[in-house]
Formats: sequence, C-alpha cells, structure tokens
Amino acid sequence: MTESLHGPWHEECGVYGVYAPDEDVSTLTYLGLYALQHRGQESAGIAVTDGAWMDVSRGMGLVNEVFRHQVPHMDNQRIAIGHVRYSTTGSSLRINTQPLIVNYAGGKISLAHNGNLTNAPEIRHELEQNGAMFQTSVDTEVILNLIARSRKETIEEKLADSLNKVKGAYCITLMTETKLIGARDPQGFRPLCIGRLDDGWVLSSETCGLDVIGAEFVRDVEPGEMVVIDGSGPDNIKSIRFTPKQKLASCIFEYIYFARSDSIIDGQSVHDARFMMGRILAREHCPKADIVISVPDSGTTAATGYAYESGIPFVEGLMKNRYIGRTFIQPTQKKRDTAVQLKLNAIRSAVNGKSVIMVDDSIVRGTTSGKIVKMLRNAGAREVHMCVSSPPIGFPCYYGIDTQVRKELIAATKSVEEIREYIQADSLHFLSIEGLKKAMTAVDPEQMCYACFNSDYPIEKGEIPEGAGKYVFEQRKK
Repeated sequence: MTESLHGPWHEECGVYGVYAPDEDVSTLTYLGLYALQHRGQESAGIAVTDGAWMDVSRGMGLVNEVFRHQVPHMDNQRIAIGHVRYSTTGSSLRINTQPLIVNYAGGKISLAHNGNLTNAPEIRHELEQNGAMFQTSVDTEVILNLIARSRKETIEEKLADSLNKVKGAYCITLMTETKLIGARDPQGFRPLCIGRLDDGWVLSSETCGLDVIGAEFVRDVEPGEMVVIDGSGPDNIKSIRFTPKQKLASCIFEYIYFARSDSIIDGQSVHDARFMMGRILAREHCPKADIVISVPDSGTTAATGYAYESGIPFVEGLMKNRYIGRTFIQPTQKKRDTAVQLKLNAIRSAVNGKSVIMVDDSIVRGTTSGKIVKMLRNAGAREVHMCVSSPPIGFPCYYGIDTQVRKELIAATKSVEEIREYIQADSLHFLSIEGLKKAMTAVDPEQMCYACFNSDYPIEKGEIPEGAGKYVFEQRKK
C-alpha cells in the first residue's frame, strides 16, 4: 500500500491471547505477536499470569526489539495476552503501550485492544467528571474504567455492560488471574479468531498467528460475541452474546492490505481476494505494456492476479529492503519520505526501455506514488501505467485507521485524471467498488464497510463525533 506505508493511512493493532496451563504461554504469545507484526510496529507488549500474580513487559519498537533479552516469565504461568500497536488514538508514547494492567475491587485485569471507539472522548470526559483518573491517552483505558465501575457481579457481566456503552470498532483480549476472554464488536469491523492447542486455546487477530505455534483453527469469533476460556467444562470455552445482532460491516481493508496474505478472515482467504482483485482490475483496464510489476509487498498478490488475467508477464521491478519494516510507522512526513528511498529501489535491467504496469493496493496522499513513478522513469522505464486494486480513498475512517483528516486524502480533492497528473503516470486506474465486491468470493460483500470509498458509514450519523478528524485525545505531530 503505497501511501499507507508512507502517508497518513496507518495500521490498527494486533491482539493475541493464550490459555494453556501446561505450556510456556509467554513464549507462545511472543511467537504469535511476531506473526502479527505487520499489524503494528510502534510498540509491543505481553502480560502473563500464574493464577495469582500478574506481570507485564512492554515497550516501543518491534517485537524482537522489545523482548530482545527475554519474554516475561513466571513459574507455573497459565495465561498470557499480547499486543502490537500502531496508535490510532493517543500519542506515540511508551505509557500508551499495551496490554494495560489495573487493580480494581474484583482483582487484577489486563486488556489489549484493536480498533477505535468513536464515543471514547465523551465517555472519558464523563468519567473524569465523576472522579476517574487516567494514566494514558488511549481509549483502551476507557473500557478498563467502565469495567471497574460496573455494578455487575462477574467479569463477564462487567465486560458486557462496558462494551454495550461504547461505540465503534474493537476486538479485545482480556485476562484475569484465571480467565482469558475475547470479544468482537457487534458489526465485526475487526477480526478475531479462535485456535486450539493440545492443552489449551488461542485467540488471535489473524489465523497466521495460530499457524506459527501449530494451533488448529477452530472458528472466528462472531460479531457481538464474547468467548470465555477458564478451564471449566469439557471444552474449557463458552460463548456469550453480549449484544443483539446488527448489520455486519467488516473492514474491507483487511482484505485489501491490513491482513497477511496467508490469513483467512471470516472464511475468506486474503490471498484469494487480492489475487481476484488483480484479475478484475485487469478486466477493467489493461493498457498495452511489456511487463507487470508490483509495489512490494502489499501490491504483489494483486499484481500476480493482474498478470495472470492479462497475459502480460509479471517481473520484479522494484527491490524492497526487507530490513526496514513497514515504513508507515514513521511519525513525520520527512522521515516517511526518507524511508521511501531506503525501502525501495528500481531494478534498472528489468524496467529499462519497458512499458510498465505498476500495481499497488491504494493511493492515499499520492506523494509516494509520484516518487516511485519518478524512480522507475529514472531507471529507464518508457511508460508507467499505475493500476490500483482498490477504489479511490476519498473519505476518513473513524474505526481504527488514522485517516481522520479528509483534506489529506488526495481523492477527496482531485479527480482520477488530476491524480494521474500529480503522480506523473501515463495512465491511472482504480478498481471499481463493484469490481472489489466481486473479488470477495467467500463472504457476502454487502456485509463489508466501504465508507472510506463512498462515505456510507455503517453507524448512525449522530455517532460520528462532531469535528471528527480531531477527536483523538492527542494529535500526532506531523
């Protein structure tokens, strides 16, 4: 994703949890977070309990950097939860890293959260007026305060009571001294799945997090469902529906970009969806060209689908420096611009003298796309045709992706032709919304959220905060 890597389109987070009394749950969680690293590279953390005590280790950076020396360890550990983060609310500060741990009247709880609560500022203000104290600027702490203040009896009831007060997108893993709990928002914006180990259970944002530790995929957590794993009963897991069923609105960008290609979300293979996006893109627009290349790695699967459908050979035309990581984590535009040069370089012998079709999954600001087009021309490309496997992004997202300022989205102010001129491509084509829906072959495309393309937000208009775009507690400095 060209501009998600380098512009304002930022990733949400990844959550993980393991309940396995006879396993090294902290190490399993570490491996799971490694598999989910693509979902957030700003910070990482692991909380663990032995049934009586609870501890957390977290910090800024990649998983292997945060846990360079060792993962959290306890004798007789039984439950762990983990988190990788890119901030959507709250500043990029160590204090905002997760999981969070709190003590309250019912004991200790630790919580990791993926998503964004659209009414968090209002709830936070109300809680502060009633004497609540906050140590972070993340909306995750709002949920913890609601749990602590709930008059319900059990943690399951307290969590359900709290989640019915918040609005927006969330998947959470919660740990008490004896229980692992996962919950998914009622519209299914964010993914969460369940896996089985020989001696326990796993919760993960994506199935790739199950594969890495050899857990067997069982099913996805349903929207509006809470699963509780506590060692009781024959299967050690129970399901609680904490809210009435609502119209589903899963985030389409999980399939376009966010999720790893080897993951399966709600029954749909991410790889198959992206491959089909590329095929349909080629049916919609296929200029005469010599080669198809991708912007690696996010555009590669769609590019191979484009090449397959068009019959134009796929060639590696851009070399990616894989030691840098996903450069969308860079907090300033200057650093993002530098990262473009560090991350990508044209392969001159592959593109010199060629008419090139370059496939990427999206354009947000357009600045980086223009840099890559120029890079290819400097390497001798005769023509550069850009094909994008998603529609133009013209509207902000309020559900956990940091694109709240519409004026920063190039498609909000420019036509496709104006964008083409801006990035200096010979032609530019975006996949149509109809084509995108056709690519979703294993899920109902009408149960997806396309609001960033068409402004059809799946929540009531009154639930979008007034002046949205500045609703985060602390604005990141650009």
